[in-house]
Amino acid sequence: MGDLDLIRDEVIACRACPRLVEWRERVARDKVARFAQEEYWGRPVPGFGDPAAGILILGLAPAAHGGNRTGRIFTGDRSGDFLFASLHRCGLANQATSIARGDGLVLSGAYVTAVNRCAPPANRPTPEERDRCLHFLTMELAALPELRVVVALGAYAWDGALRAIAGAGAAIPSPKPRFGHASEATVGPYALVGCFHPSQQNTFTGRLTPDMLDAVLHRAIALAG
Repeated sequence: MGDLDLIRDEVIACRACPRLVEWRERVARDKVARFAQEEYWGRPVPGFGDPAAGILILGLAPAAHGGNRTGRIFTGDRSGDFLFASLHRCGLANQATSIARGDGLVLSGAYVTAVNRCAPPANRPTPEERDRCLHFLTMELAALPELRVVVALGAYAWDGALRAIAGAGAAIPSPKPRFGHASEATVGPYALVGCFHPSQQNTFTGRLTPDMLDAVLHRAIALAG
């Protein structure tokens, strides 16, 4: 079993945050009407992708009725629809949609994960919940030997990436790099690239367009070499 498989098993078994355990399990039990016939995952959601990835795509946390339902990050929700369509256009995914584990999606050169692995109420983990989860991201960084670029989807992911890279022993530049769309920083052995999160709040308002996300991913591909 590879390091990523071991990390996956450890993530899935985690019950370190009582508030998040209660919430994710309640959402999985008290389903919304549109998914009433589906069996929810209801556990922490591991990262997934190419073990030889040069690019890591980092989100905030699984969506209550997305990853918390399907068991795969960004799978089965609108943010994921937007993200995977872009990954497909940029040659990092073999298909443009992702609706369930086992739907045939394969990533090439990319690995997708999140700062927090449980769906949080109102999409807001506490600082303590973030910190309890960060070691999983640090472990993933170490288990991806070809990794060169981290694309942070939103300010929370940007901050989480900095903390996880520091947890791996790298020095954080001073002053600390600030998040912005298409912002870049060199942090330890990685290029950190910022991107607005593909939430409906951003995509429906035009704050993040398909062309903008594609441009960030193409830049990440170039940086990954």
